[in-house]
Parts: sequence; C-alpha cells; structure tokens
Amino acid sequence: MSVESILSITASLIAIGGLVYAGYQRCKKKSLSTLMTELVAKNTSVKGQQAILQKISRNLYLSGKGLSIGYIRNFSVSGRSKEVIFQDICLKNNIEPTVELCKRMLTYDVPSFRAKWNEQHIENINKPAQSMTQLLVEQPITNGKRQIVYLSALFQEKYPETYKRLTDILDKHNVGYALLKATRDIWCRDYMPVQTASGKLIQFKYDPSYLKNNEKYEASRSNVCEVCKANGIKPTFSDINLDGGNVLICGNRAIISDRVFSENPGRKEEDLKAELSRLLEAEIIIIPAQKDDFTGHADGMVRFVNCDTILGNDRAEEFKYWREKMDKVISTYHLQYIDVPFFYGYKDKAHPEHAIGIYVNYLEVENLIVVPVFGVPGNKDAEAVVKIKEIFPDKIVETIDYNEVALEGGLLNCTTWTLNSFQ
Repeated sequence: MSVESILSITASLIAIGGLVYAGYQRCKKKSLSTLMTELVAKNTSVKGQQAILQKISRNLYLSGKGLSIGYIRNFSVSGRSKEVIFQDICLKNNIEPTVELCKRMLTYDVPSFRAKWNEQHIENINKPAQSMTQLLVEQPITNGKRQIVYLSALFQEKYPETYKRLTDILDKHNVGYALLKATRDIWCRDYMPVQTASGKLIQFKYDPSYLKNNEKYEASRSNVCEVCKANGIKPTFSDINLDGGNVLICGNRAIISDRVFSENPGRKEEDLKAELSRLLEAEIIIIPAQKDDFTGHADGMVRFVNCDTILGNDRAEEFKYWREKMDKVISTYHLQYIDVPFFYGYKDKAHPEHAIGIYVNYLEVENLIVVPVFGVPGNKDAEAVVKIKEIFPDKIVETIDYNEVALEGGLLNCTTWTLNSFQ
C-alpha cells in the first residue's frame, strides 16, 4: 500500500472519529449547569425558557424534586443572573439548595442560599400544602380550559422507553405533564380522583375485586389517601367503590359500566345511581360490562366524542349479549354510536389478560389524541387510525407503540390522569 493511500485512510478515520464525537456530544444529556446557562442566554425565547425548565424539572424528578407547572408557565428571565434564578427556583418550588445541587446547577456552592431557604422553610413548615387544583387555577389559561397530564413516577422507572415515547409526543405539542408521588402501580387513572365538569375532584374508594385474594396485587394497590396527601390534592371523599377507569364524563353526562353494582354489594342500584349523579354532577348512563374483561372498565369499550355521541369497539365484532344491551342503552339515552375497529386473537402465554387490540383506550388531552398501534399479526392499526382521524377532524392524532404496557392489561387512558382547569 502506498504512503498516499495510508495517509488518505488515516485522514478519513480521523474525520469519521470527529463526526462520531461531535454526534456523541450533541446526543449526550446536557448537565443542569449547561441548561442554566442556556436558560439565561439573551437569545433564548420565552417558549425556549419553558422547554429548558421542563428539562431541568425532569432531571430533578429523578431525585424526588421538580418544578411546578405554574412556575414553568409563568417564568421569565427578566435579565436575572443564574444565581438569582437558581435561588428563585429553590424558594418557589421548596427545593433545598444542597451543596450537591448548587454544584450541579451552578458548578459551585453558595452557602447563603441555604440560609435563606432554611429561613423560609421554617416560616412555612406549618402552612398547609398547596393543592394541584390551586396550582392549576392560579396559572394563566387560554381558550377557557387547560389540561395537564399526570403519570405515576413508577411508570418512568418501569417503562423508560415507553415513557420517553409518550413524553416526546407531549413535548412536541406543548402539553404539560408531571409525575405523581407515593403511588404503588402505574394505573393512575383508576386510583386518582374523578374530576367533574365544574372542576370538583371526587375521590372514590379504590378497592376493586380483581385485586383481592392475591398478595402481589394487594401489595401493588395504591393508597388513595397517601397519594392525595403526598401530591397536595384535597378532594371530596366518597365511600363508593369505583375505579376512575370506569368513569367517563362529558359535560352533564357520565358513562359507568354495570360493574359498579357488583363492586358495591348491599347498595340499591337506584340509590347508587342517585348518589353518583349528585357527586359527579351528571346524568348517569350505565352500560354493560364485558364478561371477559376482568376490570369491567368503561374506558376499554367506549369514549365520548361529545355529549350525544360516543365511539366504541365495533359492535359487529362484539358478543351478541353485549351488543343487544348496548343498543338498548343507545336507544334509551338517544346516543349516536360510531364503531371503531378492534381485534381479538393475539396470544401471549405470559400475559393472558393483555390489552393488545383495543384502540379506544387512547389519551385525549387538549387538542391531541394519542392512539396505541400494535404492529402484531392481525392488527387493524391503519383502519383504526383512519377512523379516529375521521371522527376527530379538528384534532391532532398521533400514534404510539405502547405494547409493553398493553401486555400488562392497560393502555394510555389507564396510565394517565388528566386534570382540567377552567377560566
């Protein structure tokens, strides 16, 4: 081989190495101090500042801390230095400026910040925690309503890749999200309060029959009182045993499956409906539960399009007993029903109670709908997505691979809790 060839190959390898290193530097997760520098840069827009604060907050969540949604939405640099902003972040989000955190955020320690934080912390230690509802109400609202998506902190730990896929979509469409503390499983829709059309939070008893007589399931059942307390939520408590996934609300109407009756033995059905109507401030529409669905939740069967229209699993593919009962409900309440494709038949011996094949358990938040697609033999992904886009022509429809969660028996609506704030 000639000298020229060797030199040429060497130069090429050096160039490739430089490109790989540059790519690594771009992809490498930015440090908190780098993010702080970008935050105060003169050329960073307000939207850019909020995006950077969200990244800082997600980084801090890994150590049990985080910035409030309200703080991020109201933030403005206003010519302040990194030190002043760091102190403001700590004081307004109740984050102790430890030596380690100072070095991570600023690269050096500032003992005077701890003295200031300790002084404020002592003054506020006996004050009641601010609720999530208060945090939302105090923040600026556009178009009359704003929604935040909450997920269990365990979701990020157990399914980091799926968590990233979902939060990347939320980031893309500027949808706010946060993590819930003190949870024992990822199915936060079921144990979090149900929000009425007027904004009230109703916390039902969370003691589903399908979690009983199994030590593993019993241990994973979240304690609703602990979760509410840890996250500053102050709901109205009810002794009715009802999962949040079995409640769908649109204005002054609510859909609940008849599983609610067997979950509350000893209560007369009419009395139970009357109390649910009072609590939820809505007309209660009872639909038949699927016999082969161990949860009996409504959100795996139907969803509201508007108060007079629902979409649901294609009735032509459903069992006759369910179709006939459902058609009676549709007629009684003068509802329009739009059939959406779904499919049975996917087999997984390790996960016999999986949710693969159900498209209606999507996430709907603000102007965005995130639909699960499965990519397995026999899927109806294309047909389902086309149908949902037809039903919601004015909404943005995104798709997501959620299979590792679906194998455990739930999908997007099951693993998210959306909180509304009204102007």
